[in-house]
Amino acid sequence: MSTQPSPSTASTAPFRTIHRSFVEQTELRPDKALFELPDGRSVTYRETADLVRRIAARLVADGVTPGDRVAMQVDKSVEAIALYLATLRIGGVFLPLNTAYTGAEIDYFIGDAEPRVLVCPPQRRADHAHREGPDLVVETLGTAGDGSLLEGETHHDDVYEAAAGDPAAILYTSGTTGRSKGAILTHENLASNCEALLGSWRFTSDDRLIHALPIFHVHGLFVAANMVLASGASMFYLPKFDADAIAELLPRATVLMGVPTFYTRLLKHEKVTPQTCASMRLFVSGSAPLLASDHEAFEARTGHAILERYGMTETGMNTTNPYEGGPRKPGTVGKALPGTEIRVVDDETGKPLPDGEVGSVEVRGPNVFAGYWRMPEKTAAEFREDGFFITGDLGLIDEDGYLCISGRGKDLIISGGYNVYPKEIETLLDAHPTVLESAVIGVPHPDFGETAVAVVVAAPGQEPNERDLIDSITTDLARFKHPRAVRVVEALPRNVMGKVQKAELRKTYADLFTTS
Repeated sequence: MSTQPSPSTASTAPFRTIHRSFVEQTELRPDKALFELPDGRSVTYRETADLVRRIAARLVADGVTPGDRVAMQVDKSVEAIALYLATLRIGGVFLPLNTAYTGAEIDYFIGDAEPRVLVCPPQRRADHAHREGPDLVVETLGTAGDGSLLEGETHHDDVYEAAAGDPAAILYTSGTTGRSKGAILTHENLASNCEALLGSWRFTSDDRLIHALPIFHVHGLFVAANMVLASGASMFYLPKFDADAIAELLPRATVLMGVPTFYTRLLKHEKVTPQTCASMRLFVSGSAPLLASDHEAFEARTGHAILERYGMTETGMNTTNPYEGGPRKPGTVGKALPGTEIRVVDDETGKPLPDGEVGSVEVRGPNVFAGYWRMPEKTAAEFREDGFFITGDLGLIDEDGYLCISGRGKDLIISGGYNVYPKEIETLLDAHPTVLESAVIGVPHPDFGETAVAVVVAAPGQEPNERDLIDSITTDLARFKHPRAVRVVEALPRNVMGKVQKAELRKTYADLFTTS
């Protein structure tokens, strides 16, 4: 069955984009602090808006026109958020890239997305010099107000009036076949999802969010940052997760959004108590499953029940446990957000299943992406005829109408909130001269939730070495994708059809990192 959506409250015309909402909030509260930084400085809405117009002028001078892609691979900063808003202001398509991606990975993204501008840190300028040409401008942006992107005092005051269906961003999600797919997110996707979350989580201009997430994926940018920008709230803007810094901020904050790893680490911090959390009204967890035991331990420790939700790159947020009016149930991700429909169906027939039965989780709504960049056949294969997107996750609807994610149909590992697709790693390992074949699996990890383990079969006469194998993939894959262990076996377990039985391998190595 499907969970019942609430009526959508999304605006129609003229369409209110995330940038438009930010402009409105700037007009309402120009001198309010938007960013509060670890060094004690604050940056107001007015100052941020000024930055946005300056960067927009630079992008226009670089030749960016509506629909052109602007790629960003920089460290977290106020200016990086301004770059995002500036791209939207001029009708560009924002392409944030994980800072851990290697040169080989960047080559693929640039070749596929063909951005007009690539923004990198000043110290990485030389690494990208060979990529620059008539069709690509390389700009720099640092974390201390430095970089070529900020040169000049020209302001771009015009605003491109984007339609709801215009692309706003492309986020790459690793493909099960090894080829990353660019999910095209429209202005309606971003704005409608933000509006649904603001209402569902009672998020207002009075909130003070602790922002310790990266800004190159949905959770950190299109959930946390968008909600602040669109509501007129403030954020304590941390460069990365820091348990000590967060513990110090808790008495002044109202909301924390994080991944399960945040909460496992905060549970170990002596300053996280009911007293220090007295001003907090909401702790959100997402991007990976939160263990029920951690949910219960955190509530016992702080008096706050973590609110778990469910989303993905292609859809933004789909469901949420209730802010009020119902229990926040450990092991569930709640009900559909307003305007969104969730159903569980038989994977083969597409027919809805009764409550309690595990099947394919599918979603439909204004939050669902427009398709994969330049991959029409792949896009078509991921949608049902009635418009529901096939998430690739397995789940069930429980007796209270809550969605429970029970597994993943796709061969995906979520480590510390980041998606890791085994095929990418296996392709590289299989090419190593000491390896005949490999299988990469996800196993439980006390800090990251899950981590990758490579199980390999030696090539004839060879003896694979763990360090050598991991070193061999470092130039091709970001560090978060590297296996944390390699095990050599005589043969991989297979079924009668010859398919590798990864479920058996997961059972064999389930306790690799969790036994003391």
